[in-house]
Amino acid sequence: MKKITVGILCFVSFFVLTACGNQQAATSAEEGTSAKEIIVAAAEGEATVPLDPQKVVVFDNSALDTMDALGVGDRVIGAATANLPEYLKEYDKVESAGGIKEPDLEKINQMKPDLIIISGRQRDFEKELSAIAPTLFLSVDTTRTWESIQENITTIGKIFEKEKDAEEKIAALSEKITAVKEQAEKSQQKALVVLANEGNLSAYGPGSRFSIIHDTFGFLPADETIEASTHGQSISYEYILEKNPDILFVIDRTKAVGGDDSKNQVADNALVQQTTAGKNNQVISLDSQVWYLAGSGLESLEIMLDNVNQALK
Repeated sequence: MKKITVGILCFVSFFVLTACGNQQAATSAEEGTSAKEIIVAAAEGEATVPLDPQKVVVFDNSALDTMDALGVGDRVIGAATANLPEYLKEYDKVESAGGIKEPDLEKINQMKPDLIIISGRQRDFEKELSAIAPTLFLSVDTTRTWESIQENITTIGKIFEKEKDAEEKIAALSEKITAVKEQAEKSQQKALVVLANEGNLSAYGPGSRFSIIHDTFGFLPADETIEASTHGQSISYEYILEKNPDILFVIDRTKAVGGDDSKNQVADNALVQQTTAGKNNQVISLDSQVWYLAGSGLESLEIMLDNVNQALK
């Protein structure tokens, strides 16, 4: 009898342990599925991030723009809501994750995001943010602007399993860009890009922050010697007259971030009015919020193309 009883107990124990083991394996498999990762292109090589994250904090407005265009904007749980371009204002309803240059680390930690996406403005906080959740740093390489932008859009597409949609939208944009570029190159008009900030002026040329005007949209530079830097080359109105651009593109930083823009009336300046651009009504005001706060997302690129098209009509 004892042998039979021991045998039954062993059988029951084996069954229970096997069942528990199978349940644990199933749970692990489910956890593995929800925790899948993917390696994607980032600003400095590659990054390992969650696949199809459900809770995302986004500081990079261009990434937010692209997420919105790909139909995954509902994953955004936090953003720098005080610095959103007007066309992304619907996202001011999500939680504020801090300022565009100073993330609120404590608040972001409380949000428990699956992924954080940053731009160069938050670069100094990458280490602290990475301690909270996987952090993806995206930026545009101004030595290969359009290629770099496409890579960033593709990266967002891969992360959210929207790669085909991203490819289709990139293809549609490429057609529009090609059309603008051909027309701009054919016109042979020379363009100068200036940033106005409370009365101060900076110029941007090839290889600079706004080099997309030249290397992607095809406008010849009025000055090929402009120093390529984040803040541009400080200039005067006399400089603009000297370079005499056929087209003068103006980005008003003050309108994008706030402040006194009463001294930023570039088109009304007497020296600017003496230039070819001034005489031919080719002083074009670009959408400052888009160009200064975003500028490389699927939606912002459409707006930017519309902006520069004004010079080709």
